[in-house]
This record gives sequence, C-alpha cells and structure tokens, in this order.
Amino acid sequence: MIEGNIIKFYREKANLTQKELGSGICSVTHLSKIERGLTEYSSETILHIANRLGIDLEKELEKLCDIKELLDRWHEVMIKEGLPEVEVIKIELDHSPLLHISTYKHFYRLLQIRYELIHYNLDRAHEIIKDIRKIEFHLSDYERNLFKQIVGMYYISNSDYVKAIDTLKTIKQNEYNNPEHYYHLAVAYHNLNSQIMCYHYAEKALNFFKKSNNFLKVIDTEMLMLIQLQYDQHHDFKRTVKQYEALIESCVTCNAIRRKSKLLHNLAFLYYVRKNYKKASELYKESCSIKNKKSREYLLSFEGYIRCSFEADLVSKAKLLQLTNEGLRIATETHQELFMILFNLLLDLINGRQDQYYHYLYTEGLPYYRKYGFVYLVQRSEKELFHYFYKKNEVEKALEMAYLSFNEDEG
Repeated sequence: MIEGNIIKFYREKANLTQKELGSGICSVTHLSKIERGLTEYSSETILHIANRLGIDLEKELEKLCDIKELLDRWHEVMIKEGLPEVEVIKIELDHSPLLHISTYKHFYRLLQIRYELIHYNLDRAHEIIKDIRKIEFHLSDYERNLFKQIVGMYYISNSDYVKAIDTLKTIKQNEYNNPEHYYHLAVAYHNLNSQIMCYHYAEKALNFFKKSNNFLKVIDTEMLMLIQLQYDQHHDFKRTVKQYEALIESCVTCNAIRRKSKLLHNLAFLYYVRKNYKKASELYKESCSIKNKKSREYLLSFEGYIRCSFEADLVSKAKLLQLTNEGLRIATETHQELFMILFNLLLDLINGRQDQYYHYLYTEGLPYYRKYGFVYLVQRSEKELFHYFYKKNEVEKALEMAYLSFNEDEG
C-alpha cells in the first residue's frame, strides 16, 4: 500500500524510529507491517500517525497522482523540444520528495537520461544508463522500450550509428506505441549513407509528427528527407533549393534558429557538391554566424567555409591559415578528434604540402572515418587517394582505393 511508503518516507525524513513514531498509537510490529503494506489498519491509527508526522495523507496521495501527469508532460515537451518548459518541469520534479518512492521512479530516471542528452552531458547520461541496466528487469514493457529508444539516442550522440540501429530495431511497437523512434532510425541510417532506409523511416516519423502537431520535428524530418533526395543524380536542383528556402523561412517564422543553421549548412553542401564554391561559402558562413563556436555543428560548417574559400580562392592564404588555426584550436580545446584531423589536413592543403597531406589522409584520416562510420568522408578520401596514388604510380595502393570505392558503391 502506497500509504505505508509515504509514512516510511516521512518517518525517515524526521529521523524517527518506528518505536518513536508508533509510541502510544500502535506496536512497532504493526507499524512495520503498515510501512511494508502487509496489513490492514484503521483510519484512526493512520490519522494519528500522519498527525504525529505533520502531514496530510490525502494531500500526499494527490501529489503522487500528480507526479505521473507531470512526468508525461515532461516527456512530451522533450519530444517537442520546448526547452524552457523542460527546465520548469525539471525544477518542479526536483522538489517532489515523493517521486523516488513512487511507482514512476524508473520512468523518471529514463527521462533523466534524455534530459542529459538534450544538454550533451553524455558522460552523465552513460552513468544513468549503466544504473538502469542493473534493474532493467524491474521495468514495465513501456519503460523497457523507452529505455531502448533513449539508448539508441545515446549511441547516435556518440556517432555509433550501427549500435543505434541494432538497439532501436528491437523496440516492440505494440508495447510502446511511440513512433518517434522512427526519426532516430532515419537519422542513424542517414549517417550510414543508407538513403532508402533513411527515407523509409523518415516518412513514418513525419506522419507521427504531423498528427501530433510537432511542427519543429516536421521541419527536421522534411530536412532529412530532402537530403536523401539530393543524392539522386536526377533530382531537380532548382526545386530542391526552393524547398530548402521554404523550410528556412518556416524556421524564421517560428524562431527555430538552430534548425535554420542546419538547413543553411545542408544547402551549402548541396552547392558544394555542384562545385559552386562561392555560393556554398556564403551559406556556410551564414550558418556559422548563428552557431555556438564550441559546438560540433559550428566546426562542421566552419571547415566547409574554409574548404570552399580555398577551392574558389576567395580569401588570401594568410587569412585561410588564420581561420584554419582558429578551427584547430577550438577542436583541440573541445577534444573533437574528427575536426582536429580535418583542420590539420586543411593546413597541409593550404600550405601546398601535397605529399604530407595525402600521407596524413591515408594513415590518420581515412582509418578514423572508417572506424566511426563517416561515409561521405570515407568516399571522398578514397577517391582523392586513388588519384594521388595513380599519379605517383603506386599501383597497389591505387588499386586498394579503387577496390574499396567500388565495393562501397555496390553496397
């Protein structure tokens, strides 16, 4: 009985023994059974115990009922990314002393992981995941599937897309009924360059987000679907650009600055692959201007801006080196190994150290891209290295790159 849990909680909070609390009301044995929910009790007995503790038991029971409603709301606003309300509800939950004795304590811990992921506290999220794994058998069917989704999100945050897919695909929809995880599957497949699977799951997610009026996630999903279409050699470039511009305008309307920066970056990449480096550099620069300089997203656009500026000879060599060293400094300070590699490569490229560039790409860059599944960088690097080794008459290495590139295209 939950009343017993409430009594035990407030007794321990007041530093009272069972003997002290029950004195003149009931025996220690009877109070112990009440706290463990093993016996019936009279309303008079429970009233005396509550009065001695200074609590209104009915109000405490109401608080417990409110906790589930509050947790559901917290989950909903995290899905919709209503960040100000996420923080407000967290504060309210932090001031709910009965939360940790309620039947929803595991649900709360699961949502805590998601909260930490929102704030990129991956180490803290991992600690809670390890704790949950120890008591996973106590989770309800819904909680077990929610845990799988959140662990999948954690793997995506760590760029471990294969593990994310393996985990997310074990979710049992008939037990969970939360199609949001289709979006995370789409993101994972996108990062593994699997356009068909990405588009498939993105469509499923889009239907869910539209039905639940989750406008921001509709933008995210439509952006993801646009990216898949641009890999089609026969796609209508002008139409795709107009679709991007419409989504950017939608972001302006709803003040979705982070999403606008992503759309600008993706549109820049669209121009980059068409070798319109001037337009791409302008869009990368605009994307950088509205991003946190220490974020992965900023460094991604910043590297794109420098590379395009170099390709189109838009700024002086001295300026390029200054910008590249700035990017390398940020990457080093924030321990972002991918960008440390990318900016070191740019330094060799800008300085005309061709042999050093390709040696570093072959020995450091390409192995790292392969290890962490950066498919586009793998493919770009293999093509660069093939042409380099072919010109150098290093036949075996050239054939190695050709073989790998061919098998990836076939896959």
